[in-house]
Amino acid sequence: MNDLYKNLIDNNKKWVESKLKLDPEFFNKLAQGQSPPILWIGCADSRVPANEIIGAEPGEVFVHRNIANMVVHTDMNMLSVLDYAVNVLKVKHVIVCGHYGCGGVKAAMGQQSVGLIDNWIRHIKDVYRLHKKELDSISNEKQRFDTFVELNVKEQVFDLAKTSIIQNAWKNNQELQVHGWVYGVGSGIIKDLGVNVGNDSQLDDVYQLNF
Repeated sequence: MNDLYKNLIDNNKKWVESKLKLDPEFFNKLAQGQSPPILWIGCADSRVPANEIIGAEPGEVFVHRNIANMVVHTDMNMLSVLDYAVNVLKVKHVIVCGHYGCGGVKAAMGQQSVGLIDNWIRHIKDVYRLHKKELDSISNEKQRFDTFVELNVKEQVFDLAKTSIIQNAWKNNQELQVHGWVYGVGSGIIKDLGVNVGNDSQLDDVYQLNF
């Protein structure tokens, strides 16, 4: 067994000890169930740990992660997490959190094939197509990249709002807000993009569902 693997187990034991020192009932309480107020849809990037960057404890954030924090309407994994979070856990906030320097977004800006993931990145390219005029007008490559990251998050927020899961919750007067954030890997700071959706009024009529 190599040192890296062994350290994972050792670190777990140290973590348990540290939690029990603060609260001997910590794990007993967790075992009783969960009622997190937040669903986090983030990137799978190892530098963006959902709980840690917002100072949340275990049990406070329900998490779904994929490459480039995408909300794809045919992704049953994401939809299953969303449905459970909204209809069972009754979360009050769904946060889409992207991050600057995202490899998936960067790949979507180019034409290089990277294998199977090309099929996933195609969804990100669709976002570029929607905002091509704005993005192509930005001559500075880093600024264009950062803007694309932000626009991608905003589109995912509205894609969430288009789902029947979210709209049905709103029709039932469930307290539920969807937000868009971007995390700065190099600074540790979260940027609130100011896109906060609490009903379907911001959607085109064709996306507004009747129940």
